[in-house]
Amino acid sequence: MPGEEFNPEEYAIGDPCQETRSVEERSSEHLVESPLLGSPPSSPDLSSEDDDEFIGFATLPDQVHRKAVRRGFDFTLMVVGESGLGKSTLINSLFLTEMYKDRTVPPVLDMVNRTVAIEKKQLEIEEKGVRVKLTIVDTPGYNDAINAENSHTAIVDYVDQQFQQYYSDEIGLNRRNIVDNRVHCCLYFISPYGHGLKPADIAVMKKLHNKVNIVPLIAKSDMLTKPEQKRLKQRIIEEIDNNDIQIYEFPDCDSDEDDDFKQQDKELKAAVPFAVVGCNTVVEAGGKKIRGRAYPWGIVEVDNPTHCDFVRLRQMLISTHMQDLKDVTADVHYENFRASYIQGSMAEQQRERSKLKRDSKPNYDEIANADKLLEQKDAEIQRMQEMLAKMQEQLGQQQGQVNGKV
Repeated sequence: MPGEEFNPEEYAIGDPCQETRSVEERSSEHLVESPLLGSPPSSPDLSSEDDDEFIGFATLPDQVHRKAVRRGFDFTLMVVGESGLGKSTLINSLFLTEMYKDRTVPPVLDMVNRTVAIEKKQLEIEEKGVRVKLTIVDTPGYNDAINAENSHTAIVDYVDQQFQQYYSDEIGLNRRNIVDNRVHCCLYFISPYGHGLKPADIAVMKKLHNKVNIVPLIAKSDMLTKPEQKRLKQRIIEEIDNNDIQIYEFPDCDSDEDDDFKQQDKELKAAVPFAVVGCNTVVEAGGKKIRGRAYPWGIVEVDNPTHCDFVRLRQMLISTHMQDLKDVTADVHYENFRASYIQGSMAEQQRERSKLKRDSKPNYDEIANADKLLEQKDAEIQRMQEMLAKMQEQLGQQQGQVNGKV
């Protein structure tokens, strides 16, 4: 029963008739035909419309759709968590690819003073003509060193740098080809070995929650029983609320949505933080090949919603809320950065103008001191001249007395 290596071409989530194309590595980019993304909406049938009543603007959604499909979509996903929590495995499971084939675990001595690195990998997913350029931002070294006090610095700096780059492109001359590398979602991996959030988790999430959409995950949840998993979820949510951490909030459903979608949305909200299990191997059970982890007591199925929240996470991240994550990034987090940056720039310019004014206007105090010093010098010269006149007068008197005696 133990696992053979997972092959995306052999096994795909969803419709078995759909084919998964092999990964073509172009430097760090890949191209994958994926069954994960939803199919594009079909065009409305307007052939039955009366020519007198049909104006034509009902085709605007189709025009927008064709243009968007032609241009493609961008999405940037950041993963943050300690080493050994299955970040790479989960990413490979989500997108049916092997993005970290050559990764090696550094020795313990190298991790003592290890700093956080930023690694970017790009993946192009194409399905039914819809292309998504996916950027995965990994943070190896996070919280690995003995002194991990500043582990968040590199992560926060990277998020700010992407905002800064987008702002510079936005105010530049060539605005038609702006590449959006802003971080749209941060999957924050929480260890299942503790009793909730660690102080480092709280500190880092507080640094990030105003800059990026945080989606908390309980990593390797297959080591927890259902009651333990439920208690840990409740504890994490309580600690997030008590520390005023703003995680990603699911938008409310519209009143005209069907009951199935409302129930689906309710289940997604109740699943936070998502208890996930990642796996890249296929095992055989009951004559079927499934993705899962084989244990002596049974098999944990990755795609079984009763075993873990992997399917719910994938559904939220890819099928239902990807665009909302991008909208919140653009309308909330980026606008906050932009307003703060403009305000800081204006304050800096004001300080520079004030400094120029101070440097350009005459310093009356120094002028007054110089005048006073000149007056003192003049008075001293006058006293010396008076003393010299007295000395000359005394010398003249003494000269006259000497001549009289002679």
